[in-house]
Amino acid sequence: MTSHNASKLTYALVDVAMGRAHADLVIRDGKWVSVQSGEIVPHTDIAIVNGHIAFVGSDASHTIGEKTRVIEAKGRYLVPGLIDAHMHVESGMVTVTEFVRAVAVRGTTGMFIDPHEIANVFGLKGVKLMADEAAKQPIHVWVQMPSCVPSSPGFETPGASLGPKEVAEAMTWKGIIGLGEMMNFPAVYMGDKKMLDEMTITHAAGKTIGGHYPSPDLGLPFHGYVAGGAEDDHEGTRVEDAVARVRQGMKAMLRYGSAWHDVATQVKAITEKKLDSRRFILCTDDSHAATLVQEGHMDRVLRHAISEGLNPMTAIQMMTINSAEHFGLTKEMGMIAPGRWGDVVLVNDLMNFKADVVIAKGQVIAEAGEWQVELPVVKYPKWASKSVHLKKNLKAADFALRTRATDGSEVEAHVIGVIENQAPTRHLKMKVTAEGGEVKSDLKRDIAKIAVVERHRATGKVTVGLVNGFEFTRKCAIGSTVVHDSHHMIVVGTDDESMAVAANELAKCGGGQVVVINGEVVGLVELQIAGLMSNEHADIVAEKATSVLDGFKACGSELNNPNMQLSLLGLVVIPELRISDMGLVEVTNLDFISVLDD
Repeated sequence: MTSHNASKLTYALVDVAMGRAHADLVIRDGKWVSVQSGEIVPHTDIAIVNGHIAFVGSDASHTIGEKTRVIEAKGRYLVPGLIDAHMHVESGMVTVTEFVRAVAVRGTTGMFIDPHEIANVFGLKGVKLMADEAAKQPIHVWVQMPSCVPSSPGFETPGASLGPKEVAEAMTWKGIIGLGEMMNFPAVYMGDKKMLDEMTITHAAGKTIGGHYPSPDLGLPFHGYVAGGAEDDHEGTRVEDAVARVRQGMKAMLRYGSAWHDVATQVKAITEKKLDSRRFILCTDDSHAATLVQEGHMDRVLRHAISEGLNPMTAIQMMTINSAEHFGLTKEMGMIAPGRWGDVVLVNDLMNFKADVVIAKGQVIAEAGEWQVELPVVKYPKWASKSVHLKKNLKAADFALRTRATDGSEVEAHVIGVIENQAPTRHLKMKVTAEGGEVKSDLKRDIAKIAVVERHRATGKVTVGLVNGFEFTRKCAIGSTVVHDSHHMIVVGTDDESMAVAANELAKCGGGQVVVINGEVVGLVELQIAGLMSNEHADIVAEKATSVLDGFKACGSELNNPNMQLSLLGLVVIPELRISDMGLVEVTNLDFISVLDD
């Protein structure tokens, strides 16, 4: 906002507050959820002008004129718009606009997005694509500049690379609020110049540095990481993780996404250990389209947090004022108070939060779950839908796991162990049997193959490993181009032929997720934009994505959101074992290891 516009707004706010001018919108007789004071104040009116709150008090009748729109709250709660402090739009498989369409009607009026998924495919121009679309939304969408592209240099081949020069440029863009999660945590505590320079540039710009420390080691590596400047972290899974972060001056972000359920354990830092809740924030990190459509977004997180023992006021503070304060935006958002944006949600029940009326930037955008305003129409450049590049059609032989062991002999294998509802994996060591110069999948022991197919440079490289935990019971394969963070193509399966069909189908449709059983496609969601997102409405994408989840079940997997679990198996910055296009990575020691000790 220019100084001239700021001056005009200030005069307008004062004039409306004093009754010398009329408000654009007045909400009458609601229960004010004052997160700044921790009170619920009955019989409260709110007057809004030029998108901002001018007056909050017991009687706003002096602000009402002939053209003022009046909403009768009739005793409903007046809640500040909910804010997601850390999330990736791409995980919803939809564009920024379609994500907003799905979540704003539920009470989300602010989002802090880290588009490092598209950055790994298209680099800085991908970030700019997201930032430009974010600026057009009827709610607040702030962008964090991705920090780790690739997430772990030397351990994966990204589609693009970003560094201090690009970070410095992005810090000058409107709408860039800070640096996205610093995932290469070993590089930080080891003093890597590239990572520390990115953090220093962000700090010098006066913006927030996002954190990502998934290791359970709270010793010197953790202290070194915190000293580097990360200001928050959403990777904690234990109560001691939350306590350690808060004590060290970070904000503990407790996430409740589609597959990462880390609120229940860490919220005990508040409910049992009685730590001050002002240093805690609620977020989603990754939400699947089906979750958004069927269960919700931050409203879902709020209901869950309350069910885990938080009182409603505390939970709401952790997704409004705490989030705004963390990013230095309490002068603009995070509370219902004069001078702030008019972001207000009317609800009947705080314990079972369901948005009735949603007001964002001073306008009613949704009522009873129905949109009341038009969303922007965004046209994507042709390059955005051309991101899957394979050297050739793949065959079953491309997914063979070769061994030098003689037929019938046992070989020790290093197997990725999936942990339901958590991002970390286990490093399993299992005996497997050589057969015809290969190691094959083993349904009885829940050992499936996992392959990463390079898709950015058409090298033709296919890296094959083993995974446990999906519990497949039949010949099948599931493929995806949503593979954090380098977003190559990943295929998991028990049948090499089906794995080849899955890979070729994804190449044909430009990316997405697919399920193949006995060589036949039974589930598919097309994600043509970067192989990550669709510009169809979220409900349509959710329906298609549900066909993939149903496909997992048809294969025998009963995991919660197994496609989210699959998408992280290539993320070589979260312990213990991952697979990239370059090989099997033991993350704790950050080293490549052989799949088979043969």
